[in-house]
Amino acid sequence: MASSFFLLTVVLLLISPSHAQPTCATQKFTNNERYDRCIDLPELGSYLHWSLDVAKDTVDIVFIAPPATPDGWVSWAINPTGEGMVGSQSLIAFTAANGSMVVDTYNVSSYGAVVKGKLDFDVTDKKGEYSDGVMRIFATVELPEKGQTVVNQVWQVGGSVTEGGVPVRHAFQPGNLGSKGSLDLLSGEISGGGNGNSKTKKRNIHGILNAVSWGILFPVGIMIARYLRAFPAADPAWFYLHGSSQVSAFAIGAAGWGTGMKLGSESKGVKYSGHRNIGIALFCLATLQVFALFLRPKVGHKFRFYWNIYHHGTGYAVITLGILNVFKGLEILSPSSKWKLAYIIIISSLGIIAFVLEAFTWIIVFKRKSVKVTKPNGDARRQSSAA
Repeated sequence: MASSFFLLTVVLLLISPSHAQPTCATQKFTNNERYDRCIDLPELGSYLHWSLDVAKDTVDIVFIAPPATPDGWVSWAINPTGEGMVGSQSLIAFTAANGSMVVDTYNVSSYGAVVKGKLDFDVTDKKGEYSDGVMRIFATVELPEKGQTVVNQVWQVGGSVTEGGVPVRHAFQPGNLGSKGSLDLLSGEISGGGNGNSKTKKRNIHGILNAVSWGILFPVGIMIARYLRAFPAADPAWFYLHGSSQVSAFAIGAAGWGTGMKLGSESKGVKYSGHRNIGIALFCLATLQVFALFLRPKVGHKFRFYWNIYHHGTGYAVITLGILNVFKGLEILSPSSKWKLAYIIIISSLGIIAFVLEAFTWIIVFKRKSVKVTKPNGDARRQSSAA
């Protein structure tokens, strides 16, 4: 028994080193080209092979990655000025309309501006391949500076390309945000991008806070005020429920708004103007709505009519902008489809409930009006019969 255990241990020790080898070591190319080094990149299922020519200050590279969709793109870049995507000098591969592989060079001045053109350094012998679900970029790249063997690399994958050959924005999942770092071409050592996961957590927190506040609690608070007040027995409970719901929604929304502004200041070059502008307008209107609680005139006051217009108009504007911005945020975050579906189910359910309660409320209103109309006639008939 002991000898069997010893033999098994020896076999496992012999097998372990083979598993420790990088996956890229087993990859082969159609031209049987061999490269001096390769690494399994830590994100997006990507690999990099290269051979450094110190005398010429060039490096032959092969970048391998699966695109986000079959119609997508893959990219490998060197950033001479920083660590992220902004400022990177990129090689991007995708499939053209005729089915051939295209590899072009792009300057990424911002996340919203990917410009096709010559890079700050020479790139020759570039070509692409697509098979077995992965794309390969082959190229000879001149080093940005002579003798510089440590470079900032960025790699990425996306889901589609425009008809003009411009890559459409990639997703912002942890893998996409963390696909960057430094590469030592001599030693093969790499370092990751660092803050991708923390930023993703902040973005998720921002999205959850805003979806709960502007997208759910505010509509619920307005439904409470509109439909519970129709029942005399619910007075004044409806008012306190409405006020607490709206104040809670504002507090949560303010935290989400502050998180979003902080993310914006930390993400230079990343601009979502529509989402940001709607968010600012939404927060301003919600602040006005909270002030309505303190500016509320008594029933019968000459300004009550104008206050009602201000309060109701602002409330419905907050709901409209809030729901719209939640969907814009979901588009930016690109979470799994179940999260968008969950919000659609929640907001649709609230809409159906509101529709049913609206019809029920109008029935009650018409019944009360009919009672008020018939009561005087009934009293008159009783008086005439008594006479």
